[in-house]
Amino acid sequence: MDSMKNFTPREIVSELDKFIIGQADAKRAVAIALRNRWRRLQVSEELRDEIAPKNIIMIGPTGVGKTEIARRLAKLAGAPFIKVEASKFTEVGYVGKDVESMIRDLADLAVKMIREEEQERVQVRAQELAEERILDILMGNTHRRRPAPGALFGQVEPVHEPDEEEDQTRQKLRDLLRAGKLDDRQVELEITAQAFPMIEVVSSGGLEEMGMNIKEMFGNLLPKQKKKRKVRVTEALKVLIQDEVSKLIDMEVVIRKAVQRVEQNGIVFLDEIDKVAGRETGHGPDVSREGVQRDVLPIVEGSTVSTKYGMVKTDHILFIAAGAFHVSKPSDLIPELQGRFPIRVELKSLTKEDFLRILVEPQNSLTRQYIELMKTEGLVADFTPDALEAIAGFAATVNERTENIGARRLHTIMEKVLEEISFTAPEMQEKKVTINAKYVKDRLVDLVEDVDLSRYIL
Repeated sequence: MDSMKNFTPREIVSELDKFIIGQADAKRAVAIALRNRWRRLQVSEELRDEIAPKNIIMIGPTGVGKTEIARRLAKLAGAPFIKVEASKFTEVGYVGKDVESMIRDLADLAVKMIREEEQERVQVRAQELAEERILDILMGNTHRRRPAPGALFGQVEPVHEPDEEEDQTRQKLRDLLRAGKLDDRQVELEITAQAFPMIEVVSSGGLEEMGMNIKEMFGNLLPKQKKKRKVRVTEALKVLIQDEVSKLIDMEVVIRKAVQRVEQNGIVFLDEIDKVAGRETGHGPDVSREGVQRDVLPIVEGSTVSTKYGMVKTDHILFIAAGAFHVSKPSDLIPELQGRFPIRVELKSLTKEDFLRILVEPQNSLTRQYIELMKTEGLVADFTPDALEAIAGFAATVNERTENIGARRLHTIMEKVLEEISFTAPEMQEKKVTINAKYVKDRLVDLVEDVDLSRYIL
């Protein structure tokens, strides 16, 4: 498939290393899974359908990078990706959502992806056509028209042939338009407006159970109304470009490509799978746990789901499940579901050294984010190495003493450290701030030492 990017496992791990610190085992597992997809597409067609994806269970505490690994992997592969909480799926009619809704959502996402790709492909042509329409409006489209020969009564065709002078005028206007000198001029544009009736549908499982898009259904029934309004040329160009793009894109092709991409490239990240692990207790809130697993099983095994874009097969969708498994363990899942996740990988808890690397190494590191945020206020924030070490140390300490929430603790610590600077930044006269270890300790030491207080604030 043209959308499948050809990365070697080592290249995949290298790309993931730019955003996620540590967790080498998990990165290797997902890199092999992604490469296997490419390998499957290279084998003969009769064998291709027999090769099932090797689904993965990631086991590890919260905040160590499980979701981020799956999300970055999908971005790398250019694949439709959806993250769902396993705990929100329960038996239909009890509470929660129908499990098939995750495939429907994935199909919606794929259609959006393909449509955006197609938009990019036809953008230049759409811009040219929109320019011509603007020039028609600016020049006043007053050409005489007469019935087309052999056409049905009422059909007309233009008979006006532009002369040389008109061509020159049009070219001058085109040059002015491209130079931006006509941007503030007002033009009258005919815009299609469609009113949708206010309809409220109450359904226990959501609209996906109805198997149709009500908005689209009523949209086709109601007449399209056209209204004229005056807009600036820049706004008119945007409207007309979108109009031309929608005419140039064949939605049937988009839907066909999207369904194919979901079936061959789709990735579903099933988070909190441990929350539905465990056998029936016969009463209380746990009664639906095994039911959720049995509902999820056919989707993971491979079934056909009905969506508004047609039937979607789930046989070759890659499922990555994740959970902390504090209380339960992977063997508490029903055997059939365990068999559908042959690869298990454990993610390690983050240490002080990991926190320090997270603050410095990734492309979108936390310190860089805060430095850029402060720049918007004209403020230069400088983190000294000992300050970063102190922040990493405090994060590790609080995680040990209270709940271990992994790298998310750094967000809390950083916000607390920079709270005063963030608040006073717009009024500060001194436009350079140095954050050192002393400043960090002064802001955090009392909170960290008081375990009860840090439990509520950090």
